[in-house]
Order: sequence, then structure tokens, then C-alpha cells
Amino acid sequence: MFSTLKLKHATVGSRLFCVGSLRTQISTTIWHRLKSPTHQTLHHLLDQSSSLRQLKPVHAQIILHGLADQVVTLGKLLSLCVQEGDLRYAHLLFDQIPQPNKFMYNHLIRGYSNIDDPINSLLLYRQMVRAGLMPNQFTFPFVFKACASKPFYWEAVIVHAQAIKLGMRCHACVQNSILTVYVACRLIRSARQVFDDISDRTLVSWNSMIAGYSKIGHCRGAVMLLEEMQHQGVQPDVFTFVSLLSVSSKNGNLDLGRFVHLFIVTAEVQIDSIVTNALIDMYAKCGHLQCAKRVFDRMLDKNVVSWTCMVNAYANHGLIDNAVQIFNQMPVKNVVSWNSIIWCHVQEGLYTEAMELFYRMCISGVIPDDGTLVNILSCCSHMGDLALGKQAHDYICGNDITVSVTLCNSLIDMYAKCGALHTAMDIFFGMPEKNVVSWNVIIGALALHGFGEEAIEMFRRMQASGLCPDEITFTGLLSACSHSGFVDMGRYYFDMMSSTFGISPNVAHYACMVDLLGRGGFIGEAVTLIQNMPVKPDVVVWGALLSGCRTYGNLEIAKQIMKQLLELGRHDSGLYVLLSNMYSESQRWDDMRKIRKIMDDAGIQKCKAISCIEIDGCCHQFMVDDKRHDSSTSIYSTLDQLMDHLKSVHHCKSFDVEDIYYSSNLQ
Repeated sequence: MFSTLKLKHATVGSRLFCVGSLRTQISTTIWHRLKSPTHQTLHHLLDQSSSLRQLKPVHAQIILHGLADQVVTLGKLLSLCVQEGDLRYAHLLFDQIPQPNKFMYNHLIRGYSNIDDPINSLLLYRQMVRAGLMPNQFTFPFVFKACASKPFYWEAVIVHAQAIKLGMRCHACVQNSILTVYVACRLIRSARQVFDDISDRTLVSWNSMIAGYSKIGHCRGAVMLLEEMQHQGVQPDVFTFVSLLSVSSKNGNLDLGRFVHLFIVTAEVQIDSIVTNALIDMYAKCGHLQCAKRVFDRMLDKNVVSWTCMVNAYANHGLIDNAVQIFNQMPVKNVVSWNSIIWCHVQEGLYTEAMELFYRMCISGVIPDDGTLVNILSCCSHMGDLALGKQAHDYICGNDITVSVTLCNSLIDMYAKCGALHTAMDIFFGMPEKNVVSWNVIIGALALHGFGEEAIEMFRRMQASGLCPDEITFTGLLSACSHSGFVDMGRYYFDMMSSTFGISPNVAHYACMVDLLGRGGFIGEAVTLIQNMPVKPDVVVWGALLSGCRTYGNLEIAKQIMKQLLELGRHDSGLYVLLSNMYSESQRWDDMRKIRKIMDDAGIQKCKAISCIEIDGCCHQFMVDDKRHDSSTSIYSTLDQLMDHLKSVHHCKSFDVEDIYYSSNLQ
């Protein structure tokens, strides 16, 4: 009936479902099929309803007048509920219909795919097929969209096979949606096969394929498609340029980024702020901050994303003062802007300043999100501030914030690093969904606190859950074996990395193994392991071996380590001090003085030890001979002076260890 209707340049949704003039023509066509004048009136009221509040009374009248079996009217009501975004009400209505038709299934599948609920979309699709209703070109695009959102690879393959079987391959919307789902699954070869089979490619087809190459960082494939587009006379649009600039940013490919920029300028293409922001991001990630700033300065209409791009550009290069300057100039700041400036302070170790920014953010009325709270919990972890971490946790609970897996992982990490391991464990076991990071965090937490057996048991549970460990998993596992003295288990898991899971050990894994062997007295085996390393040993590896040498008094190997350090030009004060202490413990005073002289000649200074006691939110530091002072910190040269000060400030004669939070660190 409607085969003569043509909707050019329309979106998938508008082409597949009744909107605008098409809706009017359908309403006119079905008007004569309505049962009675009352039925016609109610149907007309549905057309006039603009909110769910207006739709529900009309639904009630439909039921009261015995029209609940009228498929056309119920289908219209259901489609309007989906458009208003109330999928729960729409699904309840759907369940009351004895025999839903294809139109109803399509609308409900579409609704769930648009709100990123792929499970319900796929369940409805399966229910539709089982009911004997064959899906059509209106069904498949949104089913594939649901598959792409997770992504669900095998489900997509099955639905693809059904689309071929039903002869839907010739429909452009179906082909583009199949292409999109394979791109989402990173199956670029499958996506390319689908792309090559499309006889009448639209701009959407080209952009989807270029986006696929961009997603996997394949510069050559993306550029070749751009050239092919030009040969076929297809003009690129905003999405084309953004994908090309994205792949340039990922690979640090400045030549490709400049080529795209030159193409835009020479072709006099009209671009919007999205492309301009992508240009800023590309130049920044390729290390050309001046070009990024030049593009930014030439923007006539800077939006909040533009300003945030520049903040990130400076922050990623450690230019925190420039980042703060740009941030302070921003006319409007959103949660992403605040997260960027807080994150760059966390990256630079400026945790107090990051917390101050968080307070400013809350005062400004911007509501923190997951990213903000993850940054704040990271600050608490690094500072060892359990009280502040609990406040952040209380804020999350008190504001009904949906706790994501990432946020749960950050809470576990914070509690573990602040000494509250039991709380960390409770949160972990209470998580409804755990990912690899969750298991890595809890294994690392148990390793940190010396619970080696429990860490190994967690690893076994992780395997039983079906998750595959990664490099970080084995770093935590080997660290647990090292801290607990499980030499044989450490060797077993180190071999398992490559033999079972195909993970090549990195320098962190070798450092853990050297530490494990050194603690166990297997100094010779540790030396052999270092000699056979495929990567150069770093300071951590040498430090682990040197620590083992000190434990077992092996001065000969310690000398060889010092020789290696001098040849490599390594000037880590901790290693020199450790070697000096070994000589002093062996009463080899001349050798000790030589080490000290090497340190003096190289300008290597010993790091000073600092102890912190926090009482009532005030941090009191004790250190030896340090001239640095801070307005919020009390510095004392002896512990007696510190304790005398605390007694006078808090008007008491003694302190109960259980009433104060104590932490010790090296600065």
C-alpha cells in the first residue's frame, strides 16, 4: 500500500516507523476500520496526547468501552508509550495483549535497544520468532543495535544468519546495522566482508567502516577508504573526519592528522565544533601543544568540550599550571571539566589540591559522577586517609549514587590501602557483578597485607568464575607469594603465565620473582633470572636482589650490583643507602665511606623519613632535619617535641593508640 512512499535522507528510526506525513497517511487509511464513533474519538485522543499522563486516561477509557481487543488502537497506544520513554508501562500493556502483532514487537524491541537494554530486546526477538512472526527489515536494525551495545558476538552471528535466510541482505538499513555490530565486536574482517557486499553504499556505510578501522587503530585501512570515497564521489562529513582524527590520536600519527587538517582546509569543508575539538585532541596527543592551542584560539564559538580538551592537553603533558589557567578561564564548567582538572592533580601527586578542587566543585553546584568519586578515592588511597575515604563512601551512600563496578573497585582499593581490609573484603563479596579489575584489586589487597594463602584462593575463585587473568593479576599473585615466602608456588604461577595463559612476563613480574627468590635465599637463581630477562632490569629489580643480598650477607653479588648501577648511570638513593648499610653491618667502614663518597660526588641525597599522625583532621609530621614547613603541618625534629606539642594542643597527658590514625611514608 505504501510502496510508493519515499523517505529520502531520513534516519533509520523515522524510515522504519510512522512519523510525520507517513503517520498521517496510516491514520487516514485505518480510520474506516475503527469500530464505532466512540472508538474513533478515543483513537483521535491518542493522536492528540503529548505525554504519558494524557495517555493513561485514554487507555482507561479504551478498557471501559470494551475496546481492549482492538489491535490497531492498542498498537498505537503501545508505540506512543515507547516514544514517551515508559518501557515498563509499554511492556505491561504488551503482556496483556493475547496475540501481539509484528508492529508491536518491533516498537518494543526498538524501545529497549534505544535505552541500552539489549537483553530485553533479544528476549523479545526470540519470543517473536517463537510466536511464528517472521522479523522484517524494520526488526533487524534494532536487534543488531542491541547486539552491538554489549557487544553480543554470537547472538549477532545467529541473527545475521536469520536475516540472510529471510532475504533481508538487500536492505541498506539491515546491511549497515550488520556492519555496525561487527565493528562493535572489533571483527574488522567480518565487517569488511559485509561492507564489500553492499552494492549501494551510503555515507553511513563508509563512516561505519572507517570508524571500525579507527577503533582498532588501523591507519592505513582508514586512509585507503577515504581515498576510495573520493574516487567514487562520496563527500566525507563530520563523522568521517572525527574517525580519521581519532585513529591519528590513538597512534600518535601526526602525518595523518595534518593530512586530514589540510584536506579540510583545502576542500573548504564546513566543519563544526566536534571536528575542531577532535583536531585539538589530535595535536595534543601527538605532542604539538602549540598547534592545539592555535586551533583552540581560532575557534569563534568555544564550548565546554573545547575548553576541557585544552585542559586535558596540558594535563597529559604535566603542565599543570597551564591546565589550571585554562580551567579558571572557562566560562562554564561541567562535571567532565572538573574531573579533568582533579585527575591531573591526582596524576601529579597533588592530592590535597585535588581534594580542594572537589570541595569547590560541590560548592559550585556540579554533581560529582563516577569519575569524580574514583579520583577522590584514589586521593584517599595515596594519602592513607581512612577518615576522608569513609566520608567519600558516606557521600556515595547518602546521595543514592548508583555504585558501578568501577566505583566498587575504587572503594575496595581505598579501604585496603588505608588498612581496613575487612571492609574491603565485605564490599568485594557484596558486589553483584565482578570484572577482572575487581579480582585484581582484592588479590593485590590481600598480597599487600601478607595474606598469601587467601590471595591464592581468590585467584582460584577467579578462574572458577570464568574470568581470564591478565598481567596485573599475576603481579598481585607473585607479590602475595613473595610476601608470604611461597617460593614453589611463585615459580609455578610464573611459569603458568606464559604456558597456560600466553602472557609474557614484564619487568614487574621479574621484580616480584627476584624479590621472592631473594627472600628465600635463592640468590644464585635470582641472578640467573635477571641475566635471562628479555628486558633490561630496572631499579626495582636491582633493589629486590640487593635486599636479598643484605638479608643473607652476600657482599660479593652486592658489589656486582653496584658495578651494574654505575655502568647504567642509575642514581636511586635507596640502593646506595642499602649497600652502604650492608658494609656498615659487616664493619667494612672503608667500603661504606666509598659508597658515601660516590653519593656525594654524584649529588645523590638520601630521602628523609617522615612519620605522620592525624588527629581531628590535623596532620602532624615528624621528620629528621627538614627545613620545609607547611601551614597545615607541624614539623618537629624529635619525637619528644612532637608528643609535647600534641599534649598541649589537645589538653591531655597521653594518647591512646586506638584513637589516632598513624601512617608512615617516605618523601
